[in-house]
Amino acid sequence: MNTNEKKKLREMANAIRALSIDAIEKANSGHPGMPLGMADVATVLFKNHMKFDPQDPHWINRDRFVLSAGHGSMLLYALSYLVGYKDCTLNQIKKFRQLGSKTAGHPEFGLLKSIETTTGPLGQGFANSVGMALAEKILNLKFGNVFDHKTWCIVGDGCLMEGISQESISFAGHHGLNKLIVLFDNNKISIDGSVNLTCSDDQEKRFKASNWNTITINGHDFDEIDNALKKVKKSKKPTLISCKTLIGFGSPNKAGTESCHGSPLGIGEAELTKKNLNWPHKSFFIPEKINKAWKNIGERGHLINKRWQSKFQKSSKNKEILRQMKPKKFIRTNETLVFLNEIVKKSEAEATRKSSQNSLEYISKKVINLLGGSADLTGSNLTKTSSSNSKGKNLNYIHYGVREHLMSAAMNGIAVHGGLIPYGGTFLVFSDYCKNSIRLSAMMKQRVIYVFTHDSIGLGEDGPTHQPIEHLASLRSIPNLNVFRPCDAIETFESWEIAINSLNTPSVLALSRQNLPQLRKKFKNNLVSKGGYLLRKSEKSKLTLIATGSEVSIGLDLHNKLKKNGISSNLVSMPCIEIFEQQKKLYKENVLGTRFKVVIEAASSHGWHKFLSSNDLVFGINEFGESGKGNDLYEHFSLTKEIIYKKIVNQFFK
Repeated sequence: MNTNEKKKLREMANAIRALSIDAIEKANSGHPGMPLGMADVATVLFKNHMKFDPQDPHWINRDRFVLSAGHGSMLLYALSYLVGYKDCTLNQIKKFRQLGSKTAGHPEFGLLKSIETTTGPLGQGFANSVGMALAEKILNLKFGNVFDHKTWCIVGDGCLMEGISQESISFAGHHGLNKLIVLFDNNKISIDGSVNLTCSDDQEKRFKASNWNTITINGHDFDEIDNALKKVKKSKKPTLISCKTLIGFGSPNKAGTESCHGSPLGIGEAELTKKNLNWPHKSFFIPEKINKAWKNIGERGHLINKRWQSKFQKSSKNKEILRQMKPKKFIRTNETLVFLNEIVKKSEAEATRKSSQNSLEYISKKVINLLGGSADLTGSNLTKTSSSNSKGKNLNYIHYGVREHLMSAAMNGIAVHGGLIPYGGTFLVFSDYCKNSIRLSAMMKQRVIYVFTHDSIGLGEDGPTHQPIEHLASLRSIPNLNVFRPCDAIETFESWEIAINSLNTPSVLALSRQNLPQLRKKFKNNLVSKGGYLLRKSEKSKLTLIATGSEVSIGLDLHNKLKKNGISSNLVSMPCIEIFEQQKKLYKENVLGTRFKVVIEAASSHGWHKFLSSNDLVFGINEFGESGKGNDLYEHFSLTKEIIYKKIVNQFFK
């Protein structure tokens, strides 16, 4: 690059810095260090290498840009405004971190069209990027170079300290995701001070060991930045570009220190920084020449998109691709009713994990863009079907390895990328490893399906480390998450049906290891769609039994025993509390009744009391499990019809 080109790039980068300083100072809150340090890298990336179109933000073949170090959000917002995303106005920049603004403290998916994913919890964006790159690879295999885009991800020291980063590095390297480029803001500073306080890793060697290409550059040298970004286009491996940068670049007194990481520079230091950067302009002002240079980048991207659209229209696969990218729903047909009738006719006891596999076997033939997987538990989760392929052109099943956190976060990346509906399996007890990502699925309103098997003490001999107790309650506490615990094969199918059709809500399917009897005989209507319903109803009922999953059959045995002894009761199956709570008041009252209530669930009783009065009973487990046979454990924890019957009689009918 000649001197004039470098001068222009410096001015453009300083526009990012100035906007970041001004917004953070106005908010009196934020993280200036990273935007100031990575402005040079971001400028070269957007000017010379990124493929995007501000006029068509959801262009399916755009490059994805992910700011995993989400605390540096002003970098993304400044870029969005400068290149011409219409929803990121100067007024939004001025409202940074304020209630109701689109420029939140960390990038929040859905607020601005330039935000590809919600980032904030460190390392999540990195793992999301892996999912995006995987989605691109799968769609490229299927449709060819109509899909040919990169995923660029900025990470910081903190992202790489998180355990999820190692899962991401290992997975991406193994799968050869060569269109994934990680830009490491290698400034050697974290919140507490020098990274040397906590870390002595050689990051380049770490990535190389997992089959990555690595490049180390001066993150303030435009030639080195540009040359590195050119090299990655030919790489057959994912690439780490270690950008040696100065945190708070330009600040005379705070650059290179932790003091500019998470606090405003302060009015005095902000003025000195602008002076040091040769930026004499008033707050929030971008000179026309610099503004035009940035807007030209956005306009160039629009022209690139138009050329691609022209080729796309001539492609023989364009209609098929549009169908692939359009959100799919599962539609019941007469064929579906025949399938469900066969389940009822078979009437065999069956683990709901097996019922789930059978449901998937049918549904996957109707919903062609399902992408399955498991965290090294395929044979236990039963997430694979006869049409599953883990390699080749029709790749639709992923062996995630023992990487539950990566799996769940990658599924978020796959979902926001578009074109695929991800589902992935592990044991319910290991949902703790997935929790952060599940929360973000819900926050981003993504159709991600978590298949969690071995859902209770019923799994038996593996003991308390593998027996989930508090997990259902924990998952049910997450807003905008449907947690399904079906009692039989029909409820399992109906849960899958709802999960696939819930375009803005992720789903958890909690499934049994042990065989459960087939309780439902009627299937014309999806009763799980009500969340809870009367499975058995008695005239002049004196008692309502409420159960989920494997305990519904206990509830039915109890219902029959009570009837035999002259006590009429209703039995409610409650496969999804979240959906039940959305029903009208009258429906809920009719289902639950107004007399005595008894809840039966082999899990923590936490959360159930909202349906109960002080005199009602909950039969749950509020301690850790034991190792032993499933049936023995149910007796040990007082979850048998005989034990529950005695307590009911003593409580209500003495």
